[in-house]
Amino acid sequence: MKICSYQSIDKKFFSKIEFENISSVSEIINDVRKNGDAAVREYSQKFNDGIINEFRLTDKEIKSAIEQVDEATLKTIKFAISNVKEFAQAQINSIKELEVNINGNTLGHKIIPVESVGCYIPGGNYPLPSTAVMTIVPAKVAGVKRVIAVSPKIKPVTIAAAHLSGADEIYRIGGVQAVGAMAYGCESIKKVNKIVGPGNKFVTSAKKQVFGECGIDFLAGPSEVLIIADDNANPDFVAADMLAQCEHDKDARAFLICFSKEFANKVDKKALEYLDNLPTKDIANVSYSKSITIIADKMEDAIQLANDKAPEHLEICFNNAENYINKFINYGSLFVGNYSAEVFGDYVSGTNHTLPTNQVSKYSGGLSVFDYVKIQTYQIINPNSVKETAKNASNLAKEEGLFAHKLASDVRLNSLID
Repeated sequence: MKICSYQSIDKKFFSKIEFENISSVSEIINDVRKNGDAAVREYSQKFNDGIINEFRLTDKEIKSAIEQVDEATLKTIKFAISNVKEFAQAQINSIKELEVNINGNTLGHKIIPVESVGCYIPGGNYPLPSTAVMTIVPAKVAGVKRVIAVSPKIKPVTIAAAHLSGADEIYRIGGVQAVGAMAYGCESIKKVNKIVGPGNKFVTSAKKQVFGECGIDFLAGPSEVLIIADDNANPDFVAADMLAQCEHDKDARAFLICFSKEFANKVDKKALEYLDNLPTKDIANVSYSKSITIIADKMEDAIQLANDKAPEHLEICFNNAENYINKFINYGSLFVGNYSAEVFGDYVSGTNHTLPTNQVSKYSGGLSVFDYVKIQTYQIINPNSVKETAKNASNLAKEEGLFAHKLASDVRLNSLID
């Protein structure tokens, strides 16, 4: 881990990943669009998923997968589902349909669930049943009628999590070909209205390229955590939380802002001790070696750095951290206090772990129940108020030079005069 002062901040701290339209991704998507199942099957075999005859898991296969998962794990999955569901339900209850009267006219909005959603569940370095919970449960709480899950090399534990979370269809495919199949549809998979969930750079590029054909949640890069800790924080906790991000993949990053070199050294020493016995050290060690610690002079500088960095996960571990919550405005999810481990949010506390990275939190929050509904407006114009409404609408239409607009307004006004 590199340690630097506030005055000599490494430029890599603010670096962003540019998501390009990878040419190979475009080729795969176009092939899937044209050739459907045959293309999906070809690429699945090419990218080491093996020969797949049937994409969709049968009820018998789902039942068999669940039977392979031990009871303790199933209990944990159900615990996570319960908390995520409760939080998502509280979120959806916080927004209401409304109807108001403005200038004699009735205006309002309705909350309408997206009809179909595809949830991408990575299956690369590790199976991620937690992502099944995080993407599927809020969709069902929102009232989405058709929720499908796709995952490459899908493991029994992921199948169990997807089924228990409420997935209507589960498919054993992944990668770019799965994104293309969900976006455009194929013989075995009916297209969806929106795709959510994390993935590698190829999956992310695919989501970017199909956006417009269907909706997406956001473009997410490698996982990241930023921790602000004073000398009263527990260096063992901080070191463990940094490594928890670093073990995701070699491009993941952990950042620490602290206020003394002594504390930075304590964290670094402990992290290196943990790495010695960490089963995922081959990945975590690479990421940790490229991570950065910044020694700030005062809290105001730390806050500014955090807001500029806009990290996926932000931990604030210092005295009276609760009093500073409102000063932080850019983050995927916030973890307050020494015992608010980021890993709790990853798995079971109830908030969502599908979060914006790469400074996307400057304009978007993390995945939530709100991503699965549409706020759609309506109006009922009262004939008694048409005169004033039409007069003003006609004036603006004339100013813009849109005379058919003016006509549509005028004919209604004239019908009342006649």
